[in-house]
Amino acid sequence: MSNLGNKNKKILNCQFFSFFLFLSVFCFLLSANIVSAQTDEEKMADLKAQIQALEQQAEQLKGTISQKQEQADTLKNQIANLKSQITSLQTQISLTGKKIDKTKIELNNVQNNIFNTQEKVDRQKNTIGRLLLFMDRMDKESLLGIILKNNDLSDYFRQTQSALTVNTNLMNLVDDLQDMEDQLNQNKNNLEGKKNDLESLKRQQSAQKSSLDQATKDKDGLLKATKGQEAAYQKMLEEVEIKQSLFFTELKEIETKVIQGGLYILHVKAENLPKKGTDLFRWPEDGFTTTQTYGCTKFARCGSSRGAYGGAIHNGIDIKVGYGTSIKAIGDGEIVANGKNDGWGNWVAIKHPPYNLVSIYAHMSAFEFVRVGSQVKAGDIIGYEGSTGFSTGSHVHLSIYKEFFTYVKEKNGQLYFNYDNTIDPRDYLP
Repeated sequence: MSNLGNKNKKILNCQFFSFFLFLSVFCFLLSANIVSAQTDEEKMADLKAQIQALEQQAEQLKGTISQKQEQADTLKNQIANLKSQITSLQTQISLTGKKIDKTKIELNNVQNNIFNTQEKVDRQKNTIGRLLLFMDRMDKESLLGIILKNNDLSDYFRQTQSALTVNTNLMNLVDDLQDMEDQLNQNKNNLEGKKNDLESLKRQQSAQKSSLDQATKDKDGLLKATKGQEAAYQKMLEEVEIKQSLFFTELKEIETKVIQGGLYILHVKAENLPKKGTDLFRWPEDGFTTTQTYGCTKFARCGSSRGAYGGAIHNGIDIKVGYGTSIKAIGDGEIVANGKNDGWGNWVAIKHPPYNLVSIYAHMSAFEFVRVGSQVKAGDIIGYEGSTGFSTGSHVHLSIYKEFFTYVKEKNGQLYFNYDNTIDPRDYLP
């Protein structure tokens, strides 16, 4: 009897130790998760504070740049403007970096949620499977067999009641499982969204770094070319205007041949345009300064052989915020063409239903991830402000075409688009 008691004590002690060990491990894992969660929450709070501070700094710098852009086009002002834009880009790069760090934590949290929810789903399925097996056995057992197996009828009724309870619990478990699977699918969708956000931020930071390099080169190149002399700077501007005028004169001649020979690669014509003043589109940048409007501007000098565009009107609007600023689609549509050429630099063309107007965005420093044939929504980022092609400073050139076509310039094999057949973008902008 004593040996049996000792044996039971040992078993009890062993069970108690196992339970205590399990409880200790569980508490440790729970506390580790809580500490980890607290650490992530602290990191998130810190990153949010840094992002807010950098956003305020970026807004202040944007205001400074806007003021400098309105000053006279002198070498001193241009250098000061470029320095301000360099500082602004450095701030933007830091800001985007903090957003990347924040998104990585959010991505990790979503992945943990998916893992935990998947474990719950698996456990729930296992429990449901066991209950279904029990119910199946109950169904297969005959009424007589159940009665004979039980000592009295009360045992039989208790077993029957137990089966009913199991059935109710089973239904509840199935409902809970459905909720868990819905949550799992939602987390998976969130995961894809966070991955896309992260990739977009990385591309944005890469474009900002490229813009910073370009702005620094422009500043250093300007100082080297002019040797710090105002007269040399003004002469350089005149030479750029002359080259630009000759370029657009040549381009007009090529376009005439393309039209006569029907040598289009792409040809789009708008139909049934709405009346002017209809708000079809949104501006491609926020907080911008207009540097040149549509039509016979002072810079265009319409009708003059010395005009900036070979005597033609300015066929769009030039606006600027600063190097690396996100350029957004003015409306829903399809990307029908993009490229890089000597005149327009990096450019993208979007066709907008239902009227088939085509918007052009030129002189960009870099493209966002855009492919010909892909669909975009109003406000989607398609590129970043720059000064590629014939340009004397960072800006985006926006044109809207009622008839648009592309062709290849034989001299250099570059893809171009027509200059004429545009409308004033302000006709359909707020």
